[in-house]
Amino acid sequence: MNLIFKNAAIIDRNSPYNGKSADIQVQDGIITKIGSITEVSGHEVIELPGLHISGGWFDTSVSFGEPGFEDRETIANGLYVAAKSGFTDVAVQPNGIPVADKQADIAFLKSKAQGHATSLHPIGALTKGSEGKDIAELFDMKNAGAVAFGDYNKPIADANLLKIALQYAQDFDALIIAFSQDDKIKGKGVVHEGKISTRLGLKGIPPIAEELQVARNLLLLEYTGGKMHIPTITTSKSVQLIQEAKAKGLQVTCSVAVHNLVLTDEVLTGFDTRYKVLPPLRTEVERNALIEGVSDGTIDIITSDHNPVDIENKKMEFDLAKDGTIGLETAFGALMGVLPADTIVEKFTAAKRIFNIDAPAIAEGEKASFTLFTTQGSRIFTNRDILSKSKNTAFLGRELIGKVYGIYNNGKLILNK
Repeated sequence: MNLIFKNAAIIDRNSPYNGKSADIQVQDGIITKIGSITEVSGHEVIELPGLHISGGWFDTSVSFGEPGFEDRETIANGLYVAAKSGFTDVAVQPNGIPVADKQADIAFLKSKAQGHATSLHPIGALTKGSEGKDIAELFDMKNAGAVAFGDYNKPIADANLLKIALQYAQDFDALIIAFSQDDKIKGKGVVHEGKISTRLGLKGIPPIAEELQVARNLLLLEYTGGKMHIPTITTSKSVQLIQEAKAKGLQVTCSVAVHNLVLTDEVLTGFDTRYKVLPPLRTEVERNALIEGVSDGTIDIITSDHNPVDIENKKMEFDLAKDGTIGLETAFGALMGVLPADTIVEKFTAAKRIFNIDAPAIAEGEKASFTLFTTQGSRIFTNRDILSKSKNTAFLGRELIGKVYGIYNNGKLILNK
């Protein structure tokens, strides 16, 4: 497929054309020319209003259900949704049945993703069955294509197990994902502990449930060395702890979920289970601290934390409903209400370096792998806009700013109409 993208505003810090508008010619998957380009025989011209092009976006936390929960989402449809949402790459969590804790499980995920525009990068379980008892086959899984190791939304209660995992992973330069939550303090909590939880009569999850575990995990990292990623933080103290750890020179990175940057626990007043997520939505004070952490570089990555849940597990009592919201389709438009476009792009692309994934620059001679979008316009997100098989979105009825046009990756162009 040979293409010419006309009059594109380029956002790519690694490109000599960053901040400039130009035409981009792509031939056989390679960028052959950037500049003013007239129509070339055998090339399709792509001209879109307010077109911006950046390096391909990468979502570091996506759940697709398959294998085991195909009713929630399949790999094929999940990758289609990701492409339509602007993501050239996604890291898939190991929370299917069986849990992806062996070389064969990683190979299965990779094989199911072949031929798609969006590339799938499996995360291997850190412990066997994600049960937190024994370390899984990390080295074999890395050889099969796993990009990191962690148990999705499950903390490692055994500090010695995490210590050994961090030490072992250094032998093959692996990234350890340490979800940070003290389950004893969380208890039966389902929402942020505060005024809203008290008013609603719902059991709360205090910020210290996260912060104690962040502090412990950072102390372990300081002792062992290695590389640690702390996903989906939600509190100002967590931001501060990670900032201090980075100042010490520790190899630690962290992410925040889109919904924690945009929403607060004020939305819970109607007991709508679409807003039941883990970690929970917190206060406006904490939300602002997360925004500041993104802006000053403490928070490295923004993730959709896309987690499809079937209706049977969402349309029920709040205490019993499963945690999770889908987020791929709304990630960019929701963030545009709270962050500038260049910051969003940076947080969607910087993760490739952290997870050791190829990130070609927008430059002549490089592989063409980029996201197409505009910052213009706005719309209300409705049920008709949901591409995922599950419909549990926290952003239904909300205004989204700008629009994702699609992606070009793996020699394939995926565009929204």
